[in-house]
Amino acid sequence: MPIFAYEAINAQGQKETGELEAANRNQAILEIRNAGLKPTKVAQRAESAKKSGGGGTSGPAADKPAARSKDGKIKGRASAQQLTDFTAQMAVLIDAGLPVVRSLKVLAKQQKPGPFKAILEDVSESVEQGSSLSEAFAMHPRTFDRLFVNMIKAGEAGGILDTILQRLADFMEKAQRLKKKVVGAMIYPIIVMSVAVMILTGIMIFVIPAFKKMFEEQGLELHIMTRILIFLSEGVASIYGIIFAALIVAAGFGLMAWGRTPGGERVIDTLKLKLPIFGPIIKKAVTARFTRTLGTLVTAGVPILEALNICKNAIGNVILGEAIDKVASSIKEGETIAGPLSETGLFDDIVVNMIDVGEETGELDKMLLKVADTFDTYVDIAVESLVSILEPILIVFMGGAIGFIVIALFLPLVGLIDAIGNA
Repeated sequence: MPIFAYEAINAQGQKETGELEAANRNQAILEIRNAGLKPTKVAQRAESAKKSGGGGTSGPAADKPAARSKDGKIKGRASAQQLTDFTAQMAVLIDAGLPVVRSLKVLAKQQKPGPFKAILEDVSESVEQGSSLSEAFAMHPRTFDRLFVNMIKAGEAGGILDTILQRLADFMEKAQRLKKKVVGAMIYPIIVMSVAVMILTGIMIFVIPAFKKMFEEQGLELHIMTRILIFLSEGVASIYGIIFAALIVAAGFGLMAWGRTPGGERVIDTLKLKLPIFGPIIKKAVTARFTRTLGTLVTAGVPILEALNICKNAIGNVILGEAIDKVASSIKEGETIAGPLSETGLFDDIVVNMIDVGEETGELDKMLLKVADTFDTYVDIAVESLVSILEPILIVFMGGAIGFIVIALFLPLVGLIDAIGNA
């Protein structure tokens, strides 16, 4: 029988670890729960997986070997769009009166073979074995984050799971819509810049050397613009140009790797907020994400401190996350949200004032969602304005570069024509 290693939380909130034998992972989870523990991690030991692999072991690990790693975890994760669609469909099925397990099985069956299908089947089996839906989701943190799990937990506690699922679906759909709009707006400038760089590089490598050879054969005196152009062409086509390009690429990958470290992430997030033009847009987008996440959690009945802790990790900016952490610390000491939020200096006055009004009137959740809608609109307008400004700038850049090349190449030719005419 397979051996499973587990980590769990006991009644005193302390972490416990151990091993047990069970027919499959879900049976192991059930036995851990029956022992009065809350499992947080359950994985089949690699050596027992190898022994049981050839003996026809039943259960999820045997049914989906390709979808699981050696420690029993399902490989891969769901995309944001898959999770959004699943949440919206789950809300409809629960609202229609279908039991949770049947809803999960229906949605798992309609998924294409892959990680998300295996995850939903595993969640369905966990719930069928006695786990709550939130606990089953929590077993897959790479797909269902703390925001998702805590919202589901609040829905289960309040008996409004269908409502919470619909709110989650709306939240994720708006986040996806904003992300797609920003990405879509950036595609055009990136494509134009990429094509421009390729065209100019081709001209520098293949066209300019041919003109240079002709100028040398004719013994023409070159204008300063032409000499600059030939110098750039030789630099691009030489080994030094290749080394320079390689260094740029290496620096880019190095910067990405450094950005994943705590110190690098902090510096980059600070610079993002201070960038001209882009900084205010990023700040408004992060503020919208924070207020919408907090508003959704408060509406679901999640305690404010837990909600702030979730928001800190969900907004995607370390600097604003630290500011939210300070707000949570102040609330523990009995202060309101608006006061500490204002002291951070990172949130606009309209955000602070609307949250202050929401606390006074007892409608904090509604005010937070209104702030989110307002700032989403700001971001939409700012992105559209930025794209409308970038288009003429790119056209001017392309025209200027091509114009410089044409003038630099034709100046010596004009001199040659004049010499021929005088002769």
